Amino acid sequence: MNKSSFLLLFFLFTLCITSVYSQDGSVVTWGNSSYGGSSSTVSSSISSGVTNIFSTTHAFAALKSDGSVVTWGNSSNGGDSSTVSSSISSGVTNIFSNNFAFAALKSDGSVLTWGESFYGGSSSTVSSS
Repeated sequence: MNKSSFLLLFFLFTLCITSVYSQDGSVVTWGNSSYGGSSSTVSSSISSGVTNIFSTTHAFAALKSDGSVVTWGNSSNGGDSSTVSSSISSGVTNIFSNNFAFAALKSDGSVLTWGESFYGGSSSTVSSS
């Protein structure tokens, strides 16, 4: 990826790591892998179609144009979204985050959470409300 392809850049700094996405929807990450600096396990999923990136202190979530979400980084801080992966594979319109957890707003108005449960990563006690 050369400099001319970076027409529109968004930088997110999370401790010692950086994630960048360009107008073509691809994402490049670097830095400490303990803080999400390595996206090698999801690189093919974030090579195109990314419209926005969100972060906790140790993880990232990429919202894609098809409404799906791809996560990487520290599993305790939202890098592992396997507990909600089938629910965030489509229909997500926005993502919110704090230092340790993510929340995804879906087009039907429902909200899904993952990450550190003490900091909002588990909404199981209010999920039926």
